[in-house]
Amino acid sequence: MSKLQQERVNNKRLVPILIIAGLFFIFGFVTWINGALIPFMKTINELTDAQSYLVASASYISFVVMALPASYILSKIGYRKGMSLGLIIMAIGALVFIPAAVARTYWVFLSGIFIQGIGMTLLQTASNPYITILGPIESGAKRIAIMGIANKIAGALGSLIFGAVLLSGIDDVKEKLGTATLEEKGELLDTMAASVFMPYIIMAVVLFILGGIIRKAPLPHVEAAQEEEEGETGKNVKTNIFQFPNLWLGVLALFVYVGAEVIAGDTIISYGISLGFTGEEAKFFTTYTLLAMVFTYALGVFLIPKYLKQKKALLGSAILGIVFSICILNTTGFTSILFVAALGISNALVWPAIWPLTLDGLGRFTKTASALLIMAVSGGAIIPPLYGRIVDANKLALIAEGMPLTDALAKAATSSYWILIPCYGIIFFFAIWGHKIKNWSKNK
Repeated sequence: MSKLQQERVNNKRLVPILIIAGLFFIFGFVTWINGALIPFMKTINELTDAQSYLVASASYISFVVMALPASYILSKIGYRKGMSLGLIIMAIGALVFIPAAVARTYWVFLSGIFIQGIGMTLLQTASNPYITILGPIESGAKRIAIMGIANKIAGALGSLIFGAVLLSGIDDVKEKLGTATLEEKGELLDTMAASVFMPYIIMAVVLFILGGIIRKAPLPHVEAAQEEEEGETGKNVKTNIFQFPNLWLGVLALFVYVGAEVIAGDTIISYGISLGFTGEEAKFFTTYTLLAMVFTYALGVFLIPKYLKQKKALLGSAILGIVFSICILNTTGFTSILFVAALGISNALVWPAIWPLTLDGLGRFTKTASALLIMAVSGGAIIPPLYGRIVDANKLALIAEGMPLTDALAKAATSSYWILIPCYGIIFFFAIWGHKIKNWSKNK
């Protein structure tokens, strides 16, 4: 292909890339406000740590429920209508926050988050494989890294905006709750819950408008390259999705990665508060994690694939994740917070690298494989609450040993980050060996 032809192809891809980047911006904004929602929900609904992390569960479990149905829906109505539908569903989920705040009922809040998750599942199921196969597979990680920049910049903005709205005055409220009567406590918590009205009404309106706009967006039809036959007779051609071990190992790697990413972004505010930082100070902590990711995404766009292969980026990310996790366990105070934020560096290139390494060679199975990879996002629903349960268990054990509550909470929150180490260990395995395993047996 001549240089002029290549420029024309690149220009043709530019508009759909910008459209998909806009979608990544949207669900980045919605997803990363969970860091502010967790301590907010914990206060207004008087929850334990484990219960508060169900905010993440409600958002990410929808990917398990809806990934395969979303794949079917997209096959029937196409990318544009599917993305439009996803945005409208997210808008409906935002509106559920209004009656939830009025009733101050946790399960209604979780329902709204779950409905928004269904909409995001439609968007993710469409946009990730689309951007992966829009160009050469060897530069897939580069394109997804560009999407990641849009996603995390939006997440940083969402975290700051919603942190300012929802966490403003949270320390005063907590202090007053300690001495308030039952009636005063209800009034304080109702007033705090009402702070979600305006931001979620605005969010719903914007999502409805974008849902209408995206329906007319110019998105060209693209398909993955067909799987090549192995051998002259074609006997080794795969006949079902279960014959791709690299796919299932990729799903596992993505599952633990999303869990680790959510822990890094969604626990850091609560972690900071447990270490003695005020809500006003801690509201910025998720932004540190996201800025670390944006910086690393930018490096990925520059380095991949010319200077850095996708599998090398994944390997380096896994090693850094293990190192930073060990540093969290062995430091205290703001230094420990910075190491949690530094996980953004180790997390940034994992998603961009796992997708193309997993989808490479799947041919006609790409759409089903993409749905399975989207289901792996459920790691964000399972691993963070598991972290919360470990924190609760460690806290109770330390209190039983005679440690003061404040010290017990800080130590329990820090020591429970050990759960990240096996997660990055699995990613390390996939980077070294897992993505290369194309058959369950060498004889096949």
